[in-house]
Amino acid sequence: MNDILAALDPEQREVATTLDAPVVVLAGAGTGKTRAITHRVAHAVSEGVYDSRAVLAVTFTTRAAGEMRARLAGLGVRTTQARTIHSAALRQCRYFWPQAYGSEFPEVAENTFGIVARAANHVVGESETALIRDLETEISWAKSSNVTPETYPELAAGRAVAGASPTQVAAVMATYEKAKRAQGVVDFHDLLLCNAALLTNHAEVAEQIRAQYRHFVVDEYQDVSAIQHRLVSLWVDGRDDLCVVGDPNQAIHSFAGADPRFLREFAREHDGAHTVRLVRNYRSTPEILKLGNHVLRPRASEQLRPTRPSGPAPQLLASGTAANEAQGVADWVLERRGAGTALSELAVLYRINAQSPALEAAFDERNIPYTVRGTERFYERGEVRQAVAQLQRHAEADPDASASEVLTAALQALGWSADAPAGQGRQRERWESVAALKQMLEDEIQDDPAWTAEDASVWLRERASWQHSPVADAVTLSTMHAAKGLEWDDVAVIGVREGLVPFSLAQGEDEVAEERRLLYVACTRARNELRISWNFIGGGGKQQRSRFLSGLREARTERARPRETTSLKSRPCLVCGRLLATPAERKLRRHEDCALPIDEALFESLRAWRKRTADEASVPAFVVFTDATLMAIAEAKPSDERGLLALPGIGRGKLTKYGDEVLGLLREHG
Repeated sequence: MNDILAALDPEQREVATTLDAPVVVLAGAGTGKTRAITHRVAHAVSEGVYDSRAVLAVTFTTRAAGEMRARLAGLGVRTTQARTIHSAALRQCRYFWPQAYGSEFPEVAENTFGIVARAANHVVGESETALIRDLETEISWAKSSNVTPETYPELAAGRAVAGASPTQVAAVMATYEKAKRAQGVVDFHDLLLCNAALLTNHAEVAEQIRAQYRHFVVDEYQDVSAIQHRLVSLWVDGRDDLCVVGDPNQAIHSFAGADPRFLREFAREHDGAHTVRLVRNYRSTPEILKLGNHVLRPRASEQLRPTRPSGPAPQLLASGTAANEAQGVADWVLERRGAGTALSELAVLYRINAQSPALEAAFDERNIPYTVRGTERFYERGEVRQAVAQLQRHAEADPDASASEVLTAALQALGWSADAPAGQGRQRERWESVAALKQMLEDEIQDDPAWTAEDASVWLRERASWQHSPVADAVTLSTMHAAKGLEWDDVAVIGVREGLVPFSLAQGEDEVAEERRLLYVACTRARNELRISWNFIGGGGKQQRSRFLSGLREARTERARPRETTSLKSRPCLVCGRLLATPAERKLRRHEDCALPIDEALFESLRAWRKRTADEASVPAFVVFTDATLMAIAEAKPSDERGLLALPGIGRGKLTKYGDEVLGLLREHG
């Protein structure tokens, strides 16, 4: 017991030892909430107060559940259930449904897109992909919030769903439910509703569930929805042995039905509840916490106390264009790597997915490995693939036409409009992605007005062919929402300007307050260094930095400068990743003072072989292998197919096509 409690600070110890009343833990960012609640369970088990098999620890992500199980096992508690709320509900439904209804629990639909599409087509006569995605999101919100098709039109006033009226959305919801029943399937949200029905309508089932689980810990309680709160209440059934943990200052998921009111009002709802506030931050430097408090403007009692030594002041940087900003971030990544920070400990966060392509291009130019969290890579998005295919069809039809003419024709063929659609769902994201592709091409055309359709097509194929598979040592690119619950040594937050942070669609006071919390979450992901930037040129005029940064002094302003590109005229150095300046350097593919860390003769032989192979197939050389892959081959010198497959840029298809020739070339070079 002493070992379990000795690892805790006074407030964490209070969480662990208060076992005779309901407990609400208000845990600020980086204050050790997971440590507190796992040690609570371990302490209670060691004291004989808890039966470890009667504990249910509820989380909201599979990753968090796994981490909790690992920590409990490390404390000697291996039989406690730590599950997501949906996993716990599904387990109970599958076990008790036959007892209650005399039949097996229905199958869970893995993909509801088709069902929603048919319902939408029936109601509004349309099944366009973006509309279906937005309707799926809205149905999810409604079910999480206990909003029925009958009550939706009244309760959803002001919500925008890709142009569909509240009455139409309600009709789609009703048709969707009928279709599921006809197919004999349930969806993700039905798991909670069905579990609640078992507990409410079948006393014998409720008695068995409550006898099995007598001690409850629920994490991230600021993110619970109405139905999740109701289900937890049914599990607990008025007993005192409940501990909920959360932070109202990190409530950022109202769009999914989350309601922090359930956390804030927990003490009033449970007589005799004990409130503990964790305020000692173990993650970030005092300088990062000071900036976070400036952004959030919390009450004095909610301000976090730093425990770590002082570190560098956060950087606030204004850039000219979005491309300048991305290039500055790429330079910062190389600087941090040079200072000894692992790429896996670096992250770049942004408000919406459409901000990632400029970053991806800047990182590709400098050969910086990265992984995009929680979304498809830019060129893998359906709307981007469709736009690229349309552009290439026009280029094939008239390769000598100007790139500007082809871009305009392709956008017209796609039916793309310069006016952004209403709403904040999939349709808006799709529009933003095509707009980002359009802007990238227009920037290239501005640099070289003589660009032809063929030039643009080659440029696009090259960009789309750069596939950096996620690797352990890679920078994380992520939306601010997807970064919740994670942390890195150094973090860059981009696009912190009006229109993005807060987002243009956030109009009401509550919506703007949530955007403020979102930026606070982004800033507090950083342990050591924080870099915040925005671009002041774009959208046809000057843009202002976010109001949330008001009163903070900028470190410096990066004026708009000539764009560094890897167009047909300019290439990055194979060694250091920076752009080449002279014809001699471009011929060498590296700076004259940058020595290749490989067998240069072998590398040149591989390049000569690649050129012959590409010429025979009438394709660009990079389609065979990129320079980065050739360098990896020359450095590793694999002796068999397994060794080739282990290298970046070589999959089964390329191994079948080129493997024997490459291995033969390697044998020739000894």
